[in-house]
Amino acid sequence: MSFYKDYYLPMSEKNMPDIENVIVLMLENRSFDCMLGLLYSTEEEFNGLTGTEYNIWHKQDGSEESVPVWSDSTLDPASIYVPTPDPGETFNDIHMQIHGLNPNVATSPSGSKMGGFVDNYMRLGHPQQHDPHAVMHYFTPIHVPVISQLARAFGVSDSWFASAPCQTWPNRFFVHTGTADGFVNNTTDHIYTMETVFNRLTDKKKDWRIYFHDIPQSATLTRLWGRPECFRRFGDDFAKDVKKGNLPAYTFIEPRYFTDLDGKHAPNDQHPPHNVAYGEALIASVYNALRAGSKWKQTLFIITYDEHGGCFDHVTPPAATPPGGPTPRSYHFDSYGVRVPAVIVSPYVKKGSIIRSQEQTPFDHTSILATLRKLFGIESLTARDKAAPDILSCMTTTPDNEGPISVSPASWGASEAEVRRMDQELPNELQSSLAAAACFLPPENTDLASHIERLKSNSPPCPKHATTGDAAAAADEKMRAFLGGR
Repeated sequence: MSFYKDYYLPMSEKNMPDIENVIVLMLENRSFDCMLGLLYSTEEEFNGLTGTEYNIWHKQDGSEESVPVWSDSTLDPASIYVPTPDPGETFNDIHMQIHGLNPNVATSPSGSKMGGFVDNYMRLGHPQQHDPHAVMHYFTPIHVPVISQLARAFGVSDSWFASAPCQTWPNRFFVHTGTADGFVNNTTDHIYTMETVFNRLTDKKKDWRIYFHDIPQSATLTRLWGRPECFRRFGDDFAKDVKKGNLPAYTFIEPRYFTDLDGKHAPNDQHPPHNVAYGEALIASVYNALRAGSKWKQTLFIITYDEHGGCFDHVTPPAATPPGGPTPRSYHFDSYGVRVPAVIVSPYVKKGSIIRSQEQTPFDHTSILATLRKLFGIESLTARDKAAPDILSCMTTTPDNEGPISVSPASWGASEAEVRRMDQELPNELQSSLAAAACFLPPENTDLASHIERLKSNSPPCPKHATTGDAAAAADEKMRAFLGGR
């Protein structure tokens, strides 16, 4: 294992890595400790788990119980679904997870102890349905061999934070726009008009593309509605485009959030309690295609997660530069969210690197924007991404690390019985929000200005769906209309 300072060289335009293609895969709702806390020993300058971390469960009857971090020593099939049921992930939930039982939702997390994960989990729904140990579970390299192998073969950042202590949508907005526009939770009755990194790239005549499986959350951004050709289905196009050397300057990949309509594939987003092995298969398919591609030596591949999803992490999020803009909840986005996995894959990353920012400001999702700005000369979007450190300064100047020829997941694909079972379950909050967002999409050849004005004054009817399958079908219908039948 190599600490990045062993090979760090100050970057200039003359000695920057020769990166032509940046690919980002953003998965769902897992903390750093949950996925990679046991990647290395903490004695090796790695800020992972020691195994002694715990939360105190403050029970309703006034008693207390210590709940430690834990994992199973073998690949128990049940463990790849933990935690189940899904932990809390709203702004208020995250505040309790970071601060403990403190009702003041606007307080900065400075000095907190990360002691409220169990308390929050046990206050959701019916306590008898929740095992307090579920949110303290972590995976080992035995359970998640793909992301672990790539982290060791290239680099991992143990200091990469979600952009805000918020739900999925706000954190995904930060990677696209440098702001959440004042929203701290998934909000489906709003029109999102923020300037995006994709528009900035277009201004510089740099191409971009979003590959998706069912419906991309990024399609909620109205400034992308005029470019439906830039949305492509992952299974149909990604590997072919890589093989042809046809990737754009910037590629963003979204996972499968629903069961598919053919009844063959379960979600591969790793959102609890979805099977993490399917997300492993997605990571492997992206890496294997890139590694075999003709432009491998000009590639930077970043694997990260939007937010921690209620899974325990022991590192307190620090203060952050506010992006500016509206603050309807009186929260100024002046603190990061919980730490999430970030694996940096490129021939320009030394094997076994532990990558941290060279500056006082740590990495967060806007570090992707900062990296694109440095590579392609685009302008910053907000004060947050302007202050963010880029990844390039922690890379080498020559592509000496070819990496493994391919990686293999522990499991490829779900059984049809599992897909049928999931298809009939209630949609989770993210799935419901995506199905609702699909109602806002303009069908092909719609006058966009008129469509947006109509939406501002009259939101379309978006029915609630009784099953995941129904939500998936409704979202697919709207997405196909947006793409002209694709």
